[in-house]
Amino acid sequence: MTAQRVVRRQARRQAFTLIEFIVVATIIGVLAALIVPRFVGRIGGARQAVAKQKIAVLEAKVLEFQADCGRFPNSQEGLTALVRQPSDVGDKWRGPYVKEKDIIDPWEVEFIYRYPGQRNVDFDLFTLGADRQDGGEEENADIGNW
Repeated sequence: MTAQRVVRRQARRQAFTLIEFIVVATIIGVLAALIVPRFVGRIGGARQAVAKQKIAVLEAKVLEFQADCGRFPNSQEGLTALVRQPSDVGDKWRGPYVKEKDIIDPWEVEFIYRYPGQRNVDFDLFTLGADRQDGGEEENADIGNW
């Protein structure tokens, strides 16, 4: 074999390898386009589940605060009253009832606490979801203790 033939054969092999690479990259791109949206949808569902669970825990902690202090936190104090002692409750406060991170929803925003409640007799506790707007569906849906 001459040196020229060896060079041509190597060039063809490299070109074929490049074509293989392009085909594989295309296949991976198509698969990613099909799989990623499904995975992202599951993340949204997981965040909603975490929000529901955290709301249930926070609701119980607000009721514990009320049992200890004889009143609910007001809207101005909000859920911070579960983390830091309000000035007017004296030694009745047996907190902290939760950690600072526990009053943050899965979208990195503090849960909304409203007293007196508009949807419940005592208090409302909710998150506006991913879009941080009233209403919405799926990951954007409001999640609350109602």
